Amino acid sequence: MKKGLIVLIVIGVIIASLAGMVISRYNQLVVLDEEVSMSLSQIDNQLQRRNDLIPNLVETVKAFATQEREIFENVSNARAAMMSAGTVEEKDAANAELTGSLSRLIAISENYPDLKSDENFRQLSDELAGTENRIATARMDYNNVARDFNSIAKRFPMNIFAGMFGFDDAVYFEASEGADQVPTVDFGN
Repeated sequence: MKKGLIVLIVIGVIIASLAGMVISRYNQLVVLDEEVSMSLSQIDNQLQRRNDLIPNLVETVKAFATQEREIFENVSNARAAMMSAGTVEEKDAANAELTGSLSRLIAISENYPDLKSDENFRQLSDELAGTENRIATARMDYNNVARDFNSIAKRFPMNIFAGMFGFDDAVYFEASEGADQVPTVDFGN
């Protein structure tokens, strides 16, 4: 009877150890997955902040540059695309489109000296520049957390648990194609 009890205790300890390891690994994946979600949410917060600033900037510039309708429409369309983007890839593409449109909008100010000295325009431009910096920082933070999650979730034996519990790789934010090129602004002059 004593040998049987010892075997049962050893089997119980082994099962408890395995269960503890599975629970620990699962909890680690949950924490990392939540960090990825939180970081992505922070990007969304900054993109929303930028989307909230854009109408004010556009209206300020419109007051000075009424003939530049196409640029205003492009900014408005790009902003709408950003607001409706759902996946990381859609947000990344919409962000690239919006960034290009905003670059052209800011470039309008070069043709309108009165606009550059306008207090509202300067304040909105500064706010937008600060927001762009926050977006870049949030994207960097997200990519760091995504890297941490992916590197842990792909290692053995964690990859077994990640697959077993349905944890997918976190998608990185990447620079869009052509992001290294300066946007061309042509006012037909």
